[in-house]
Amino acid sequence: MKKYFFLLSLLSFSIASHALEVTKLTCEFQTSPLAVNTLHPCFGWQMISDKNGTMQAAYELEIKGENSEWNSKKINSDKSQLVKCSGNQLKSGEKYSWRVRVWNEDNEASKWSDWSEFRISPLTPFLEERAKWIGAIRSDSARIPVGKRFLSWEMGTPEYKAVWKNIDSVSRKSIVLRKSFTTTRKIQEATTYICGLGHYEFSINGKKVGDSEFAPFWSDYDKTVYYNTFDITKLLQKGENVFGVLLGNGFYNAQGGRYSKLKVTFGAPTLFFKTMIRYSDNTTEEIVSDKNWKYDFSPITFNDIYGGEDYDARLEQKGWNMPGFNDSKWKSVVIQDSPKGELAPQQGNPVKIMERIGMKTVKHLTPQECDSASKITKRKVDCSALVFDMVQNLSGFPEITVNGKKGDHLTLIVSESVTPEGAADQRQTGRPHIYNYTLSGNGDETWHPRFSYYGFHYIQVEGAVLKTDKNPRKFPVLKDIKSCFVYNSSPQVSTFECSNDIFNKTHVLIEKAVESNMQAIFTDCPQREKLGWLEEVHLNGPVLMYNYNLSAFMPKVMQDILDAQQPNGMIPTIAPMYNIFGNKNGFDEFGDSPEWGSTFLIMPKMYRDFYGDSSLIVNHYQQMRRYVDYLTTRADKNILSFGLGDWYDYGDFKAGYSRNTPVPFVATAYYFYDLKLISNYAAMVGNEYDKQYYSQLAEKVRQTINTKFFNRETNEYGTGSQTANSMAVYMNIVEPENKQAVLNNLVKDIKAHGNRLTTGDIGNRYLFRTLATNNLNDLMYTMQNHYDAPGYGFQLKFGATTLAEQWDPRRGASWNHFMMGQIDEWFFRSLAGIQTEPDKPGFQHLVIRPEVVGNLKYVKASHETLYGIVSVDWKRDGNNFTLNVSIPVNCTADIYLPGEKEPKIVKSGNYSFTAP
Repeated sequence: MKKYFFLLSLLSFSIASHALEVTKLTCEFQTSPLAVNTLHPCFGWQMISDKNGTMQAAYELEIKGENSEWNSKKINSDKSQLVKCSGNQLKSGEKYSWRVRVWNEDNEASKWSDWSEFRISPLTPFLEERAKWIGAIRSDSARIPVGKRFLSWEMGTPEYKAVWKNIDSVSRKSIVLRKSFTTTRKIQEATTYICGLGHYEFSINGKKVGDSEFAPFWSDYDKTVYYNTFDITKLLQKGENVFGVLLGNGFYNAQGGRYSKLKVTFGAPTLFFKTMIRYSDNTTEEIVSDKNWKYDFSPITFNDIYGGEDYDARLEQKGWNMPGFNDSKWKSVVIQDSPKGELAPQQGNPVKIMERIGMKTVKHLTPQECDSASKITKRKVDCSALVFDMVQNLSGFPEITVNGKKGDHLTLIVSESVTPEGAADQRQTGRPHIYNYTLSGNGDETWHPRFSYYGFHYIQVEGAVLKTDKNPRKFPVLKDIKSCFVYNSSPQVSTFECSNDIFNKTHVLIEKAVESNMQAIFTDCPQREKLGWLEEVHLNGPVLMYNYNLSAFMPKVMQDILDAQQPNGMIPTIAPMYNIFGNKNGFDEFGDSPEWGSTFLIMPKMYRDFYGDSSLIVNHYQQMRRYVDYLTTRADKNILSFGLGDWYDYGDFKAGYSRNTPVPFVATAYYFYDLKLISNYAAMVGNEYDKQYYSQLAEKVRQTINTKFFNRETNEYGTGSQTANSMAVYMNIVEPENKQAVLNNLVKDIKAHGNRLTTGDIGNRYLFRTLATNNLNDLMYTMQNHYDAPGYGFQLKFGATTLAEQWDPRRGASWNHFMMGQIDEWFFRSLAGIQTEPDKPGFQHLVIRPEVVGNLKYVKASHETLYGIVSVDWKRDGNNFTLNVSIPVNCTADIYLPGEKEPKIVKSGNYSFTAP
């Protein structure tokens, strides 16, 4: 019998002093939030201890407001996340400070934590009091079809074209707005609430406030409109102060121009603004958006979320957003109708420029190459073209520094790929998407777009030369060029490394694809569509939450789905629902597919698993039930027969509609799964009737699936595809007595395809999870450890730097999708073994169960839970196995060594295990 030796890695600490420190305080999962959207927020904290086994036994929480103070007294509890304030109700619009101290299992108290702050957002009626929506033109005057969603089939009709042709062009122009005010008093505190639609940049006295891009978050503006909150106390001064706002279109006003995937507009660019100032003498003042603001057109002469952006630096008005500027020639704003959606404070982390990446190489296209590329791209490529390889495919925009004469003009074309000649090629990803820049002639000029972005690897510059180039045409000199990688700033909370190079590089491929598509929503791609196709959110849900702290962001995704829900309960495939994929009869399979709509039920469970928070389930139970009831109305004798099924499954055919697996099987399997989930959710909300009703209906559907799709002679589902058999096993559709036979058929099919998969967008996760949870990890390893298609290794061999839409990137439209990134879940959950138990969600109790498979020599991984960082580091040398584990303070873990059925039970700390 094997002997295992349990070793403490912390052997030299002072017995006399076991420091316990409270750190990383959060309110509603955020650090010092300025706009908490509840009067009963949840608090959380982490702890640091210098000894193993430290657990919280009690805590004391203290909250101070301007005229209030509350203390919880000592509460015996190990709860250090999702702690609700049970004292007097907090007040809207108020600012609070709070701190906490804890006691460990030996009743030793920590010091008080540092003070942290939070502010409750104002009530909407108070926020809207006096403040108006202002801009250059009213929607009715501009003849804008406000909020109208067009069916996709209508886009080519004369009626559709006439609607967009008839709109006043002023309504799509970028504008700048300014408001000056003077004060002689000392400012104690000042807070700004601002919403600029589609997107805005806010400045005070010439300095940009915050570092967001594309603020505020995209939404269905007929349902929800987000505003941002800023503490501007330190930015104001005695004397004159100037508020400046630059407005662009975004998805709020996507009227098209150049390339467009869709057209939708909720109105012309508009501003809502309120600043509340408290002076040291305790008097107050408000500056609001009203008729007293002035505007002019900005140097941005074109901006469209799909088509790109143009900027004419000659139109810049120096000092327009600073004191002393003469705005006598500016126009008075008009008061506009407010958007239909409800104002809500933006929660979660903003989109930012997260990285700036320099070029790798540059190619000068010859005149012959320009002529040839012009024919391929159907666009005249100027013979001055320089094509920069920017190392990394990403989402964002270029940033240039250039020096030249007033009126000199540059054109920038960005792309994921290049033509055979080496020119930027947008044929697969939506064209034309172009940036134009006209110089002011005032020395070195640095510029990047403000209100449009694209997915790209290459930047083609026309109309400029490098410093080292000959310059007979007297072009401006391009002194610097960078790619700005723009994505949501939700913190990354993971590391992963192993001895397999394919897996390491695949993890990076997935990471970069996720980041590229993590904007205000999770998009399918950052160039061609930029739409929130929902299936990726649940099929890659664990991937997203293993790698990023989405505790404050996923509720926004849930709100998008809620806003998209139709009156009959249906959840469309995209959210926000900017257009309708459909025909004359309404939604088609691209608009209504159960595998996509079921994100509404599946994602909240994953959210609860990772963060221990059931609020998305409890708060939206009724709406989730409405969706399940909608599916029931579509069922014919318990079978659903619509949707996209296992989209992009793999075979010797062009990827697209499901070919290997019957659509009715996949759709009905999801229907069954949703019924099981809603039954469980009913129990959580205390609805016993619903629990029984949906549980019984789920069993009827399960039996129907087995009657209609299970072949008892061959022991396989549907066509016997990998997707069908793995879904049946993972979702517990199969009868227990048939499970092993179905698994055997699944393995047989994988081997018959040369240890390769045939699954698609939907089936991948269920195949991977079925293998992982049924002791088939060695087969999973073999299936992924190669450089052939289908496989991640082929994309690496191809040279991809982000995960592509198809296993063979040459056959797909986008080279920046994360829909097939499900293997990353296997890296963390199986290879590293970092898991949580379903009945103990939130990672306060961990399960560490690493899988030692294939020829792996080591795995190092970490994931920062709400409680702190859990890390796993294992290696094997011959027959010797070593596992080092770090468990956060106030957490416990069941640690399973390979081949062992009984766990080692530990509390927080650092541990080492060896096996001879």
